[in-house]
Amino acid sequence: MSVLSQVDLENYAEVLVWALAQSREKPLKNKDIVLIRYDIPGLALTEAVYSRLMDMHLMPVAMAMPSPYMEMERYLNSSYSQLLFQQPGLSELYSHVAGIITILAPEDLTHLQTVDPRTIAEGRRSDDLNRQILQRRKQAGVLGWTTCLYPTEALATASGMTLEEYATALTRACWLNMPSPVKEWKRLQREIQGVCDWLGSMDISSLHVESENINLKVPVGNNRQFVGVSGGNIPGYEIYFAPDARAVEGTYYADQPSLRYGHLVIGASLDFSEGIAARVESERGQVFLQDQMYSDAGARRVGEFSLTDTRFSRVDRFMAHTLLDENFGGETGNCHIALGGAVVESFSGPSELLTPELEDELGFNRSDMHWDLVNTQPKRVTAWCRSGSSSMIYENGQFCL
Repeated sequence: MSVLSQVDLENYAEVLVWALAQSREKPLKNKDIVLIRYDIPGLALTEAVYSRLMDMHLMPVAMAMPSPYMEMERYLNSSYSQLLFQQPGLSELYSHVAGIITILAPEDLTHLQTVDPRTIAEGRRSDDLNRQILQRRKQAGVLGWTTCLYPTEALATASGMTLEEYATALTRACWLNMPSPVKEWKRLQREIQGVCDWLGSMDISSLHVESENINLKVPVGNNRQFVGVSGGNIPGYEIYFAPDARAVEGTYYADQPSLRYGHLVIGASLDFSEGIAARVESERGQVFLQDQMYSDAGARRVGEFSLTDTRFSRVDRFMAHTLLDENFGGETGNCHIALGGAVVESFSGPSELLTPELEDELGFNRSDMHWDLVNTQPKRVTAWCRSGSSSMIYENGQFCL
């Protein structure tokens, strides 16, 4: 039996299909193929999404993701050829899908703790071809995707809640407890786009971020736009962009815990010089953090910077998953950086023009890693404009419109 009511499941499905449509440049049309990737505990939501897609005369394809046991078998009980094995037909499927909805419902958050991260990275690299197919289709405007969470005991326990409490918090975060959740998301989209337009009109050269433990310069870079409510994640309140990764300078601190590949990292501190994290330390998980910095050539650079306004966010406590925690509002809002791959939707030109060569020229970071590190301390953010003027744009958890 689902921890979410049938009404909540149907509302969730409607929101996800709406978000999928927002992430595409071209509208969905009859007979388009939509892939639903799901963790097995999220089957109830998968069925609701499947039903919604059928009502829209689309072609849903449901694919269960590996269970924790299957992942452990792949990483600890495989030959090298088994580790690199790719499912036949997957590339063909990815070449035809118009959208992907991913439903994360983790049964276990720490099962990969004993696996060498290099083995996981090698397995991920073997899927590069498929990811490139998806990225090309995304940039051509013919593929959309969105990702969400379904409440599980593992998430509830890690966040210090009961399963029912976690489900209530998630329902509220996604506006599912409102009479018309999609109407609320459309309202949020308009309001957050207004902030993005305001930031874009300022012709910002760089941001200066200050808190008790942060003193960081984040260059905006050329041909950038600020992005909000793109549909890529539900919920998604943050306003973000891909900085010029070559010129990030100063100190960043993540006071919010981060769980990656079963490893808990707390109190991560990074010193950036000429865009590179030259010093990385953490109160817990330091060896893992430092190892991740060498996972590939772009892992020590910043691919994303974001700010979340308390007036938009309904996430007000630790939820034990980055998808929600990067949207933390509370009393002081949050900022986060992502180490690794850039968020290419921040490119202000036609997406199909963003070739790898242009990415390098504009300072869009390239990496297989994308690891969000969140700071929830009270902070202020000053924008330095290309005209030479400066202005406070964010303070006490809110944008200063």
